[in-house]
Amino acid sequence: MFDLDRWREIFQSINKNKLRTLLSGFTIAFAILLFTILFGIGNGLQNTFKREFAGDSMLSIYIWANKTTKPYKGLQSGRQIQLENSDIDFILDKFDNNVNTISPRIQQQVQAVYKGEQNNYTLRAVYPSYQQLESAEVESGRFLTMLDLQQRKKVVAIGRLVEKDLFGQLSGLGKDINLGGISYKVIGTFSDPGGSNDERYIYAPFTTIQRLYGNTDKIGDVGLTYNPNLNVDQAIAFGNKLKNALKDKHDVSPRDQSAIGLYNYAEGNKQVSMMMLVLNVIILFIGIGTLIAGIIGISNIMVYIVRERTKELGIRKALGATPGSIISMILMESILITAIAGYVGLLIGTGVLKLIGESLEKYFITNPSVNTGVVIGATITLIIAGTIAGYLPAKRAARIKPIDALNDN
Repeated sequence: MFDLDRWREIFQSINKNKLRTLLSGFTIAFAILLFTILFGIGNGLQNTFKREFAGDSMLSIYIWANKTTKPYKGLQSGRQIQLENSDIDFILDKFDNNVNTISPRIQQQVQAVYKGEQNNYTLRAVYPSYQQLESAEVESGRFLTMLDLQQRKKVVAIGRLVEKDLFGQLSGLGKDINLGGISYKVIGTFSDPGGSNDERYIYAPFTTIQRLYGNTDKIGDVGLTYNPNLNVDQAIAFGNKLKNALKDKHDVSPRDQSAIGLYNYAEGNKQVSMMMLVLNVIILFIGIGTLIAGIIGISNIMVYIVRERTKELGIRKALGATPGSIISMILMESILITAIAGYVGLLIGTGVLKLIGESLEKYFITNPSVNTGVVIGATITLIIAGTIAGYLPAKRAARIKPIDALNDN
């Protein structure tokens, strides 16, 4: 039950020993402060890595073609490899079980004009499935559909910032814009977690652009997402098999590393995961070291506090205080100081992170923050340590006879 007299005694003790209380609280607050900042910076680095990959699906593979660097099967080096529509069918036929979605892509710069507004943007000719590759989110209207491809419609989905540039505060949905001298109807707008650059793209049906610009079956590059059931190592192996198969199809030497280019996000994910594991181990090691320093500090202070109050405890025993009441009083005081100081350290730590957060972006630390549960757990650890540290000397002090305590120097 709540004992008002007990708490009055605790606050009187704290008030009489301001310096002792301040030193105890400072030790705890400083440990939690360092702990909070360290973990906040660690989370900021993780946020940076996540942001770099935010614009694309984490299950993506991109394929493109270059010139050969080695002769092969009687063919000279320096030969330009060209991806075509048949490569899409080849990939689907050979790797159907591991391919989730696939889209060819053609990119070109175009001037977009709407009434008096104009600007230059990147036009991307793609399949509807490309929306998954870019993680684009439709804000109004719709994205491209297979019907758009089949009928070779002159329609486009535009990024949020393209709409803002050309239409201002008005909606671009349903309006016609001129792209490189050809009129297209806006069927939708989208946002992209990759940021402003990814929101300045314009997407058109792949078949439409192929017909309007050259009427060929040539493609620029290919993007695909692989089976999400593949683990990282299996995804990397799949990417290697895919690259080797395309080399064989286009008569490229197996030793030629440039003719067929391939970027597999699984490789990047693996590298990032290893870096984050090392980073988390380092931060955890430093954080634990900080907590241990705080535990040692609060333990030493508690031993000193109990030793300093030996005479006071003797008087309390002489006046009828039980050993249990003495122990509980010391422990409650220890817990109170630790909890308040820990909370203060948490507030200061989060405040510092918020204050310096933007300035840390140039050091690749984005939005440094800390999980409150982690810091509360660290504070509870210090409270437990302070309780244990206070219990042992308090128990010894409670056993001292009043006469011995009063004669203690």
